[in-house]
Amino acid sequence: MTLDPTLWYMIPDATARAAQRAFPKGNRYVTMYETLGPIFTNPDFADLYAHRGRPAEAPARLALVLVFQQIEQLGDAEAAEAVRARLDWKYALALDIDDPGFDATILGDFRTRLLVSGAEERLLTIMLDTLVDAGFLQARGRQRSDSTHVLANLRLLTRMTLVAETLRATLNDLADAAPAWLATHLDPAWAERYAVRVEEYRLPKAAADRQVLETTIGQDGYALLKALYAPDAPPELWQRPAVQVLRQIWLQQYYGPHDVRWRSNDDLPPHAQLIRSPYETEARFATKRTTTWTGYKVHLTETCDDDQPHLITNVETTPATTNDVCVTDTIHTHLAARNLLPQEHLVDSGYVSAAILVDSQQQQGVDVVGPVLGDTSWQARQPDGLDIRCFAIDWDLQQVTCPAGKMSVRWRPSTANPGAGQAEIAIQFDPDDCRACPLRPRCTQAKTGPRTLKLQPRDPHEALQRARVRQVTEAFKQLYAARAGIEGCLSQGVRAFGLRSARYRGQAKTHLQHILMVIAINIVRVVAWVQDIPRATTRQSSFARLVASLG
Repeated sequence: MTLDPTLWYMIPDATARAAQRAFPKGNRYVTMYETLGPIFTNPDFADLYAHRGRPAEAPARLALVLVFQQIEQLGDAEAAEAVRARLDWKYALALDIDDPGFDATILGDFRTRLLVSGAEERLLTIMLDTLVDAGFLQARGRQRSDSTHVLANLRLLTRMTLVAETLRATLNDLADAAPAWLATHLDPAWAERYAVRVEEYRLPKAAADRQVLETTIGQDGYALLKALYAPDAPPELWQRPAVQVLRQIWLQQYYGPHDVRWRSNDDLPPHAQLIRSPYETEARFATKRTTTWTGYKVHLTETCDDDQPHLITNVETTPATTNDVCVTDTIHTHLAARNLLPQEHLVDSGYVSAAILVDSQQQQGVDVVGPVLGDTSWQARQPDGLDIRCFAIDWDLQQVTCPAGKMSVRWRPSTANPGAGQAEIAIQFDPDDCRACPLRPRCTQAKTGPRTLKLQPRDPHEALQRARVRQVTEAFKQLYAARAGIEGCLSQGVRAFGLRSARYRGQAKTHLQHILMVIAINIVRVVAWVQDIPRATTRQSSFARLVASLG
């Protein structure tokens, strides 16, 4: 398919006149076009199309339709119908008033083109550049971030239904790819067990019967894998994704292949590796306080300067098991690539570590504002305990002086967590100095040994101590109060745009959904700003308002 080289499209006169009559005060899409212009242009997507073939539907319009879908929460067929039927969409897309639109399958094809080419981030970058050019967005202000859970597009399965459905999915895949080969290796009993979708209510209830079926399904899976990996089997079969998913799930759920046994719950892989569905292999189970879910996390970053509309500048989609602190650097890297780094970045404690404080300030000039974890040692919890703050550290001489005035005798750099590359410094004092010290009960609980300390390297150690002092000040509390507004951003995403439900399977497709959703939220917010619609305040229940009035 070839690309129409037209940079942007002028709104036909008939469409413009009809829109002006129908919307004399404007509406969301009319105001969007008048404020921001066409946003996307065809050359933005030139690398997604070939140079020869039949003409393709204009990608600049398709990109906008994908965004409009998120605003209206429409499926592909409904969005294609809206292009044909809605005047405000025709105006924003610069279409003739009698334009017949396009087939709904073109939207799915365009999403696939974006994902295959890795061009999904381009959509958000173009949108943010448009907002910068229009004067709604600028760098080096104040921004805030937070995350929420996203439910994957899957059916929750028990372990029994997981293995049975995995084997059924693999057999279906092989029946399409190599029916002749599968027919020669088919066990007649498989038709009864795997011909229809596996449902829990059809499985045996007695523990002994379930144990027999667990072993039988495991033996069936290993028999199929043995046939697929046999020397005479076509090599393209065992390389199929469905076969690889079968192999991984059998490794996770069974001991085998010779003595096939069900793995105990204590011997399953960690949640970050455990596959929950043969159709959605990237979704992971996670727990956060009282919330449990299977799916992903989405991290939103928005501006929060009072004199500008609050616009989302970055979105990250991660596995559900990814800790927030692992995402902070990624957020800053993506903001730097778009020239939208903030001066102050307000986050909760999950995004903050000593290394983050140092790297963000030194490498990107970003002041990460968020509460750090306190000292958890027993000395810090005692009113008269001698914690790390009571020791004087001479980094140049590599010595530590204790509250009694004694010098350390050992300074040994080491790696606390070799896998994560976390460095620390082990400090030890002279046993003779500590043994008779009058401060010993407040300093160490060791029966005979001396006081020992573990320090981070100088920069993260000092950054952590400064942060702990800073976060108890009134100035910090006033600055950090603005972070609470990110909850409103998440609420808008959840209530108006379905942020917590994945429409598609796989992290890449879910991330594209989140990018389109962020663009949609930004459009809604810019239009509200232009139309002088005030930001909503935090809602209160009737009872809460009554209590507040009585106080």
